[in-house]
Amino acid sequence: MKITAAVVDHQGADFKIRDDVELCPMGPDDLQIHMVATGICHSDEALRVGDATIDYPIVLGHEGSGIVEKVGPEVTQFKPGDHVVLSFYACGQCANCLRGIPTQCLNYAHNNLSGVRPDGSSHFTIDGKHVADMFDQSSFTTTTVVRERNAVKVPKELDLRALGPLGCGYVTGSGTVLNTLQPHPGDTIAVFGTGAVGLAAMMAGRISGCTKVIAVDIVDSRLALAKELGATDTINSKETDPVKAIRDLTGGYGVDWAVDTTGVTAVMESSIQALAQGGTTATIAVTAHHIDVDTWNDLCTSDRKIVGVNMGDSIPQIDVPRLIKFYQMGMFDFDKTEKFYPFDQINEANADSRSGKTIKPVLVIDPDYVPGK
Repeated sequence: MKITAAVVDHQGADFKIRDDVELCPMGPDDLQIHMVATGICHSDEALRVGDATIDYPIVLGHEGSGIVEKVGPEVTQFKPGDHVVLSFYACGQCANCLRGIPTQCLNYAHNNLSGVRPDGSSHFTIDGKHVADMFDQSSFTTTTVVRERNAVKVPKELDLRALGPLGCGYVTGSGTVLNTLQPHPGDTIAVFGTGAVGLAAMMAGRISGCTKVIAVDIVDSRLALAKELGATDTINSKETDPVKAIRDLTGGYGVDWAVDTTGVTAVMESSIQALAQGGTTATIAVTAHHIDVDTWNDLCTSDRKIVGVNMGDSIPQIDVPRLIKFYQMGMFDFDKTEKFYPFDQINEANADSRSGKTIKPVLVIDPDYVPGK
């Protein structure tokens, strides 16, 4: 079937809305999704500009939300009319998936970042020629087909337009804290970078009972929002040495936990130096930058740790409903970071994301969607 999609024709090209994209046929465990909305993530931009190896042309997008239109004969968990959030695909059969760690799926790269579907077929074509996909989802489309394991059912009474980013940005930041670091009540945490991922990590620190939840950024308006969302303290690192400020806020000790979402070398190094004895920092940005670590002082004698985390070590079918419950309780106000744009303003929305003007742009693909219907 022909669909409308935002296509990147070559490395660095703008998005082009096209209505001649052919969608692949459904497989036995597939869902056909009518797309309502999708977030724009920095990972989409990284692939658009070629920071990671990928084929072009490509249809990007991986924070989609929509309504199930059709299901394959082997689908057991969904039916037409269900509202869903889409996330990454894990095979469910490798050793890591069977251990309950789908973010470490041994087939993760092929299934999500190879540009083809898990079975090697094309997700999209134009005039019979292959068009690459992302996350076996490609949510910058009016309709897509995904595997059953890509989807998470969500309550119909909630606004689907707001929920898509739960499938990546919000689950990555919150999962890094709730699943990987697992701070105890009374611990302290600093989050470097208050974009969507950082604010999600910060709110998860508050949910975990940290007595100090410190937000670090260089934009005062973002720090003000961080304060509104639960930061106990904020630091503008453009004006103040963040390591010294964090030590001053923690009685000279430093924080038990830190999360870097910036991928900036100096900031990542500050997140390590701001740790207390025995502290851990998680670096979770998609970045080409490297860090210089003094293994004797920064790690060995201080017993500090650096961990990398993919997608918040999440199981979307567990983590997304958990975040929705926190949202309904007023503890995870992720929607305050979002701004809606019409689908045909995708390039403007992406530019606003790059510049930091908008924390989380959300493209409304179906303008006729009515929340709660």
